[in-house]
Formats: sequence, C-alpha cells, structure tokens
Amino acid sequence: MQTLQGETMGTTWCVRAVLPAELSLQSWRAGIQATLDLVDGQMSTYKPHSALSCFNAAHAGSWQALPAECFEVIAHALNVARHSGGAYDPTVGPLVNLWGFGPGAPRREPPSEEAIAVARERVGWWKLKLDAATRSVYQPGGIYLDLSSVAKGYGVDQVGRYLDSVGVGAWLVEVGGELKGQGKKPDGAPWRIGVERPGAAVGAVERMDQLSQVVTLSGRAIATSGDYRRQFAVGGRSFSHHIDPRTAQPVPHFVGSVSVMARDAIQADPMGTLMTVLGPVHGLAYAREHELSVLFILHGKNGPEERLSPAFAEALRS
Repeated sequence: MQTLQGETMGTTWCVRAVLPAELSLQSWRAGIQATLDLVDGQMSTYKPHSALSCFNAAHAGSWQALPAECFEVIAHALNVARHSGGAYDPTVGPLVNLWGFGPGAPRREPPSEEAIAVARERVGWWKLKLDAATRSVYQPGGIYLDLSSVAKGYGVDQVGRYLDSVGVGAWLVEVGGELKGQGKKPDGAPWRIGVERPGAAVGAVERMDQLSQVVTLSGRAIATSGDYRRQFAVGGRSFSHHIDPRTAQPVPHFVGSVSVMARDAIQADPMGTLMTVLGPVHGLAYAREHELSVLFILHGKNGPEERLSPAFAEALRS
C-alpha cells in the first residue's frame, strides 16, 4: 500500500491506496494533484482569476457561464440552503470576511453593527438564479459566493472517481480533514479513521483517549467541522468562524465539533457547517428527520460530551 501526499485549497491532501505497478508513483501523484488543482482553480476565493472569483466580481444583472464542476457545486450548495431554510448559505462570504475568517486580515475584535448591517445586505441564497441549460448563474449584484464548506468534499469525491477510472479499487482519500474510503486494505481490513476530540493538534493524535469514536469507511465519507482551530477571543468570549447567516453572528452555542457521515463527501461537507449553525437540539432533530449520520461533540462543564443521531449510532455498528 502506498501513501501519496500534496497540497491543495490552502490545506493538504493524502491518498492511501494499492496502486498498480504500470505507472510510477510520480504519475499517480500528478493525476491526483491535477484533479484537485482543477477544483481549486475554479472554486477558490483566494485566486483572483478563478471562475468563482470572476463570478463574485461580475457586475449586477449579469449571467455568468461557469465550468461544469463549479456549476455543479454551486447548485448543490443552493439546494442545501433551500432545504435548511437558510441556516446554511453559500452567500455568507461577506459576513465571513467581515468577521476576519476570509482571504483578508484576521480580526481581533468584533465588527461594528453598522458594518454587519452593510455586509448582511449582500447575503441571501435566494437572490441567485440558475440556468442549467447554459450552466450559468445570475449575479444580482454584490453577491459573494464562498464554497469553502463544500469544495473540499467535492475534491475528495473527484479524486475517488479518478482512482476508480484508472482501476484503483481500494483507496482512502483525505483533503483537509474530509475523507472517503472505498474497498478494503490489502489485509482485508476496512479503512478505519478516528474522530478526534476538540483541542487535539492537527496530526498530533497519539493516544486512543484523544479520539471520540472510530468509524469504518467503505463506500462512504465523513466530514468534521469544528470551532477549535479558527477563532479569536475578546473579553473572555470566543468567536468561531462559523457564522449563522440568519443572525450574521458567530454561532453562540457550545459545539466543539460536528462529524457527518454520508455516501459522498460533497453531501457530508456542507452538513457539518449546517449542523454547527443549527446546534445540537435543532441539528439532531434535523438529522433524525433526514436520517443523517451526525456526531456532535459539545463543550460540557466536565469536558467533552457526545450527542449521536440514530443513524450515526447505527453506522458505528456496521
């Protein structure tokens, strides 16, 4: 079994797989990197010439034709927004940027109410229109799409499809903490990954007691969304990078992290953001209604506390 690694979307990627010997590891790595570069090149808000950045900069009242991949991800994100009543909203970018969690400089104090009101005028998934026939999106003016909560998951799925297309039947793909597994390891064991407890350093989990749960991935994906790596504190209050589009404020509840399992990473990725915004009470109700596999880890008075949806509990037994 080989391990290939690289960088993409401001983070890292890793693929573990049994690769055929016909091509060199450099060729396999180049194919994976090209797949992810395509996604990043279209959907990055950090690249001024990406398809997404060009849409965000387009003048009011214009229709912007987009590459098929970018259009697919936008359509999926808007569908999640619609079904969540706007608790998830890919147009929340102006508020994310205002609070210091976008491409600009980080903040050390909350923005003013006036600045929040101005940014809020530019938010609203319902303002967008799609034309599937031409793969075009209508820019009403000032809308700033941010696909950071779904693009990594889409990238995971795309790498999986690439590996399948070249005859690799067993693989584990990870991009920035979003994972999907297919098949089994050479010894016949399933791919097993641990959900770390909030507070563990990236890549530094060394003991089982630093893990909340261990899940198997075969034909399914998992995405974890947390508040413990991107935040700032003022006056004893912490402000996380998860902004509730409905209130224009960072989420106020004590959610340490949310992990969501689904068939594809593009499904799991935005659900992690949605669950964090909804919080454990409304989030688990939504998860039960839609049969979602969700694990909440909360900041309890005596340490981390877990809340599992029935579907997640069932997945642990499979």
